[in-house]
Amino acid sequence: MSISKMARTLVGLPFWLIQLATGAKSFVDNPVIGSRRLNRLGLHRARVRLAHALASRRRARLARCVSAEHVREFEQQGFVVIRDLMPQAAFDALRDAILGQSFSAREMVQGDTITRRIAIDPAFLKAVPAVGVLTANPLWRGLLHYVSSFAIEPLYYVQAVIRDDPGAPPDPQTHLHADTFHPTMKAWFFLTDVAADEGPFTYVPGSHRLTPERLDWETAQSLTLPSGANRLADRGSLRIRSDELAALGLPDPVGLAVPANTLVVADTTGFHARGPSSAGLARAEIWAYSRRNPFIPWTGLDWLSLPGVAERRIPAIWRLRDRFKTWLGQPWRDVGEKRPLDERSGQ
Repeated sequence: MSISKMARTLVGLPFWLIQLATGAKSFVDNPVIGSRRLNRLGLHRARVRLAHALASRRRARLARCVSAEHVREFEQQGFVVIRDLMPQAAFDALRDAILGQSFSAREMVQGDTITRRIAIDPAFLKAVPAVGVLTANPLWRGLLHYVSSFAIEPLYYVQAVIRDDPGAPPDPQTHLHADTFHPTMKAWFFLTDVAADEGPFTYVPGSHRLTPERLDWETAQSLTLPSGANRLADRGSLRIRSDELAALGLPDPVGLAVPANTLVVADTTGFHARGPSSAGLARAEIWAYSRRNPFIPWTGLDWLSLPGVAERRIPAIWRLRDRFKTWLGQPWRDVGEKRPLDERSGQ
C-alpha cells in the first residue's frame, strides 16, 4: 500500500466505521461496507438482520394507528393499495389545482425517462392547501408511519414521470431492485390513471420479508460487490433478475395498474421496479419518501418533522446540493416554473 493510500485510509477509517451505525449502503464509497473479507465474516448479514429486527419492533408499536386489514395486507404483500381515497369531487378539485398550475421544478433524466419533481413546500401548500389537509389525514399518516416504521414526516413532492425519447438507453428504474438493505417507505397517490403500459409500480409480493433465502442472497451479493458491472448495485441498491426470484421462494412481480385517486404505500426494501411503458408516457402523483437511520430503536423524536421545518427540507436540500455539487453531486436540474405534465425541458 502506498503512503498516500495509507494516509487516506487512516483519515477515512473513523468516518467509515461510524457509517456502519447508519443507513449507509454503498459498497464502493465505503471500503468497510464493501470489504469482502468483513462480509465473509458476516458484517453485511449482521447489519441486515439488526435493521429488520428493529423495524419489526417499531412497526409493532405503530400498528395501533393502522387498521387490522391494512396490517394484514402489508405483512402479506409488502405494500398496501387504497382505491378511491378521496371523495371524487374533492379529488377532482385537488388534481385540477395541482396539474393546472406552474411551480418551481427540478428534473432528472435516467435513460429514456425524465422524472420531474416539485417540492411540496410552504409556497406549494399556500397555492394548494388541500394537499396539507390530505397529508394530515389520520389514515394517510398512520399508514405511511407504519410502513416506514417511524412516526416522522416524509418528504413530499409532486412527481411526474415522462417518457418521450425511445432512442435513449433504457430507464434503470425498470430493473427489479431493492432500494437499500433495510425497511424503508415510498408512497404514490396517483393524480392520473396508470395503465398496464404506462410504467405501473411493479412489486414482488412478499419480498419485503427477511426470509432465510433472502438473507442468504443478501450475503452472497455482499461478497461480489463492488463489481463495476452496475453502478446502482455497487452503491447498495441491489438488482435481481425475474428468473432468480423462484430460488428465493418468491412469486412473479405484479404490476399495479390503478386508476387515479389510488394510494399505494410500499416497503421498498422489497423488490420493485417501474413497469414497462410506451413512448409518450406522462403520469403524475403525489410522491412521499421516508428513510431514517435504521438502527434508531424509537419511532419518533425527529426535530426535522416539526411544523415549520418539515415542509422546508426539500428546498434546503436542493440548495445545499447546488452549492456543493462538486462533492455531494446534484442530479436534479433546476428547470424553472413548470406544470407537472408540461413537455420535457428543451422541447
